[in-house]
Amino acid sequence: MSELNTPEAGRAETDAVMALLRAVHDALDLPLPDITDRDDRAHRRLLFNRATDARCVLAGALEQGYSLETAAEMLRRWTATSPVTYAPWMDKGAPA
Repeated sequence: MSELNTPEAGRAETDAVMALLRAVHDALDLPLPDITDRDDRAHRRLLFNRATDARCVLAGALEQGYSLETAAEMLRRWTATSPVTYAPWMDKGAPA
């Protein structure tokens, strides 16, 4: 029987897919910026850069045969090196 048809291999593949999906989600899940132009620009720049990183990692997995685990770890590392540096929007509880 092929190793790919074993329950363990199926679970490992599912876990790898979920890890990559989680890494993409976490990379793109940014808090909204505060209302200043500076924060808005920083948010857009970070989102663009992280989306580019995610596209590169996904292309590597889909087109270059990178393992999904390697792709997920690479994206996590890249995301960690580009943290949120802008002020996130905070609801100040203004009256309705």
